[in-house]
Amino acid sequence: MEVPLDRHEMAKLEVTDFTEFKKLQGEKLPAGDWLRVSQEMINDFAKATLDFQWIHTDIEKAEKYSPFKKTVAHGFMSLSLVSKLLGDLIQVKSAIMGVNYGLNKVRFPSPVLVNSQLRILGNIRDIESYGENGLKITWNIVIESDLQKKPVCVAEFISLMFE
Repeated sequence: MEVPLDRHEMAKLEVTDFTEFKKLQGEKLPAGDWLRVSQEMINDFAKATLDFQWIHTDIEKAEKYSPFKKTVAHGFMSLSLVSKLLGDLIQVKSAIMGVNYGLNKVRFPSPVLVNSQLRILGNIRDIESYGENGLKITWNIVIESDLQKKPVCVAEFISLMFE
């Protein structure tokens, strides 16, 4: 039985199957939609990771002592948003499951300031067969912020997709 991936809204780029998806290798992907990073999201991430450093969660202390004068999201929070941002960007209709496989490179050139908006840019560097019904995809990912000149996250991200 085929179980579709959950999608709450339409992805910007939809392809029918793996054959069509493979044609995107090396192509620049469209820019993703903007996602606002709220203090509530930052606090929830702090709770999930047990990382309560004041620069993330203490608004008054951040306004007084932080060089950014406001709280900032955890670097790993921006990285954790890659799956959501990619899922909102591209959908392979025949895919029944996708999972994170790993990372080759990750950098956080700029902080994610509270209430900034993030979006994903990038391309598919490589697509390889994986098992009988899967693909291993290497993505070149850039997450940019509406409040920073430099990206907030640059990563070589690897995922698996199955149909």
